[in-house]
Amino acid sequence: MKLAFAPELKAFREEAAGWLETALSGPFKAIRGQTNQVDNVEERRAFEQAMGEARWSVVGWPEEWGGRNASIAQQVIFAEEYARAKGPPRVGHLGVELVGPTLLALGTEEQKARFLPDIAQGKTIWCQGYSEPGAGSDLANVKTKARRDGDRYLIDGQKIWTSMGMISDWCFVIARTKAGSVGPKGLSFLLVDMDQDGVDPRPIRQMTGEAEFAEVFFDGAEAKVADRIGDEDDGWKVAMALLGFERGVSTLAQQMHFRNELDEIVAIAKRNGRASDPIIRQKIAKAHAGLKIMRYNALRMLAEDDGGSLSGAAFTYKLYWSNWHKQLGEIAMDVLGQEGEIGLIEERMPSLPTMYLMSRSDTIYAGTDQIQRNIISERALGLPREPRGA
Repeated sequence: MKLAFAPELKAFREEAAGWLETALSGPFKAIRGQTNQVDNVEERRAFEQAMGEARWSVVGWPEEWGGRNASIAQQVIFAEEYARAKGPPRVGHLGVELVGPTLLALGTEEQKARFLPDIAQGKTIWCQGYSEPGAGSDLANVKTKARRDGDRYLIDGQKIWTSMGMISDWCFVIARTKAGSVGPKGLSFLLVDMDQDGVDPRPIRQMTGEAEFAEVFFDGAEAKVADRIGDEDDGWKVAMALLGFERGVSTLAQQMHFRNELDEIVAIAKRNGRASDPIIRQKIAKAHAGLKIMRYNALRMLAEDDGGSLSGAAFTYKLYWSNWHKQLGEIAMDVLGQEGEIGLIEERMPSLPTMYLMSRSDTIYAGTDQIQRNIISERALGLPREPRGA
């Protein structure tokens, strides 16, 4: 099976590849190939703004909001070229890939005009205020409260595992606006300015030494009623629509990043002789086949997209990639051997031990494997719901 793009897309690919090569070998050379989410923030903000100015930041958005109105095929091509050029992780990705598409689909015209230009131009970094100490995979159990006071909400509560919470300008927050409500009812979807009294982000240090995540405390923080997406007490619908966009074209960029990691593992195996080990060869071949399957399923998922609603293929995606990537981390350590364990590796190789450590969490965050299997069985297959406690 071979998938190919139409010949008329060649010019688009060449334009994207040329711009990325010029930018990442010139003014942004220092951040090329970077894997850490929060290092070199100012340089990466500048890169986001350069992408926005060239209309590469949000290629799939309408032209009126800073995009190129690119087709799915063009968006896939750009995602592939970005990863192939070893572009750094997008510090603006939560705005570009999640809250931006949600605003396009569900926001008012005033909200679009207020927020979309700054997202497209790389001027704002967003974080996600979903998980709490007692509400991770069980998102409907959130306890953060937002009390309405005239034209604003006053927010009290705590969010945790907030990616880039220490460097973000805005946060989209799920909070309980109906007193006494439980579960998915009585929640609202609020856009919150992080630069205000009453918002206190605190870094969470990971075992890799990085602090990509933060816990965020809200103590009387304000959110404007005008900055609520959707109806009051009906934010669950918005929150679920946003998660649908999480399985969009960005998955192809993720896979190209996986491809780069696998290629690096293969290169090391050839160099240090591990490629002659039949068990290692078998593991690498299995990883290669698994990545191909992941790509074909992602393309099928995109072909079935209907504006944010999850297709049958999309329900399986997170469960599949997280387990594949976790196994890839183990292969990396097998190939590196003792060098990987003690850190005595070539200067350009430290990303693989870090990837191994980070991949241990892949099957936990954004819904554990157990939760993903429940979602597949109940929502995709229509099986009876798992019995819940009283």
